[in-house]
Amino acid sequence: MHIKRLIGINGGTFDPIHFGHLRPALEVLTALHLDEMRFIPVYQPVHRDSPSATAQQRCDMVRLAIQSQPKFQLDTIEIDRGGPSYMVDTLLSLKQKMPDATLVLMMGTDAFAKFHRWHDWQGILTLANIVVTHRPGEPLPNDGEVGKILRTHWVETLSEDHGQIIDLPITQLDLSATALRDYLKKGEPVDYLMPQSVADYIRQHQLYQ
Repeated sequence: MHIKRLIGINGGTFDPIHFGHLRPALEVLTALHLDEMRFIPVYQPVHRDSPSATAQQRCDMVRLAIQSQPKFQLDTIEIDRGGPSYMVDTLLSLKQKMPDATLVLMMGTDAFAKFHRWHDWQGILTLANIVVTHRPGEPLPNDGEVGKILRTHWVETLSEDHGQIIDLPITQLDLSATALRDYLKKGEPVDYLMPQSVADYIRQHQLYQ
């Protein structure tokens, strides 16, 4: 089949964005030969507390973090829409805007372990493929409902426009935005954990104090 334009989707609160978001995205982009990777900050997360930084600040930080990587793009689709951010709605909007593109949704094993509880997960698989990123040697979540989804949809290489799940071992940095916010609150350095431009922005705007 003719492979269309491949577009990676990396959604998150990015509160703040750090190397644990950026390095896996680059490895997915490279390994799957994606044409671009879109970073989509959520407006209002459905499964976690509201972000500490404003939507505008989170977008600014993503923009700064990805400026040197031409295939990384900031997409403000969820911020512009407002309200709770459901991935299925986002994928549907993207598909309408880019009917010629194949969408590849990135998620880590923690997110994938709860995928069967996502709003309209079946709808997600009719709109996109999924790449589950994990540490080398780490098994994929395969118990219960999510195991069934995995066995039904797992493939070794993407060949279809949607409905396929592949996995990719990546450099997993054990880094969380929660820990970073904690460092920042205590005034501890965040060097080598996030792009310098983002650290400077946080300092300048006195975020997470």
